[in-house]
Amino acid sequence: MNHLDAFHATVHTAPGGCDSLAPRMGMSAAILRNKACPTNTTNKPTLDDADRLMGITGDFRILEALAANHGFTLARIGDEPSSDMAVLEHVTSIWQRLGDVAGEVHKTLEDGRVEPHEVEAVRASVFRAFPAMMRLIECLDGMAEKRPVSK
Repeated sequence: MNHLDAFHATVHTAPGGCDSLAPRMGMSAAILRNKACPTNTTNKPTLDDADRLMGITGDFRILEALAANHGFTLARIGDEPSSDMAVLEHVTSIWQRLGDVAGEVHKTLEDGRVEPHEVEAVRASVFRAFPAMMRLIECLDGMAEKRPVSK
């Protein structure tokens, strides 16, 4: 998904859609509807529009699309609960995602040919696994004993 499609999806899946979001974004519903239309050439969403929209909705598909389009993946930090159970949940989530990666690699290799669309499928599954690994690190970091700095 590209960033314009992500903007469109965010606007139209938010509760109340354009009519509800537009006043909170400081524009009319018609302008927001135009900005959300990926084929509109007159009104384009700005970075400020995208930032406000993500802040209002809590939907970060735009940010994820921009990152993916440039070969990056995202991991939210700073709000992970830290407990043994959280660690276990993260580990099992990683196992599940690594299983998905293995499945994509298996499909890629089973016919003896590696095609570009297969590499993209593997890449996408790896990108889905990475944030789970980062959440595990964040959780463990929250559990780490902080030692006072000696002078």
